[in-house]
Formats: sequence, C-alpha cells, structure tokens
Amino acid sequence: MSVQFFNFYDLFSQLSKADLSNRLDNMLRSLIKTDLLIIDDFAFKKIDQKYAEYFYAVIDQRYGLKSTIITSNRSISDWSAVFPDPIMANALMDRLCHNAHQIVIKGESYRKKLRPKS
Repeated sequence: MSVQFFNFYDLFSQLSKADLSNRLDNMLRSLIKTDLLIIDDFAFKKIDQKYAEYFYAVIDQRYGLKSTIITSNRSISDWSAVFPDPIMANALMDRLCHNAHQIVIKGESYRKKLRPKS
C-alpha cells in the first residue's frame, strides 16, 4: 500500500513549490491516488483560498475511496476557521467527518513526559 505523510503546514508549502515548478497536477494526482494520506498538525494555521481549493479537491476525490488520517491539537469544531470560505469549509468538513473515527487523547503531552530531567 502507498502512504504519504505531511505536516499540515509543509503540505501547503510543497503544493506551492509544485505550483511554481509546474508539477502541481502531478502532486495533486499523487495525493488523490495514495492509499493512505496522513496529515499531522491539521488546522495549525490558516490557508489561503487557492490552497483551500486544492485541499478540497484532494479530499473530495479521496472521499469514500481512500483512507485519510488527520491529527490535530485543535478540536474538530475549530477546523473550519482555517479555511477562508465557510461554504467550502463546511463541505470539506462534511467529507472529512462522515464515516470518520475520532480518537481524543487526553493527558499531558508525551513530549513533556519524554524530555530529559534537569
């Protein structure tokens, strides 16, 4: 199975680079076709309309066909604020949340637990 992993911010940085080098179509096709797409730190920062549309296109094409894992430190109710267009955000959230399994992890950050003791 094919897997692609991206940090949310890095995903859009790479989309931007692909756009500038005329490789955007190839990257979008790759994101759509990969068996498992993992996006870490989802909703870390806002994105502009152009990249929101690209992201929507990827999620829409994957919907019901491919698996996507999203991790976030924000609650799902905060995710829509990342996107500039509320209608697109709602449509995107509908596709992401339908048939989704939400796992909420509570407790102290594992990074804090694993940091060296001073």
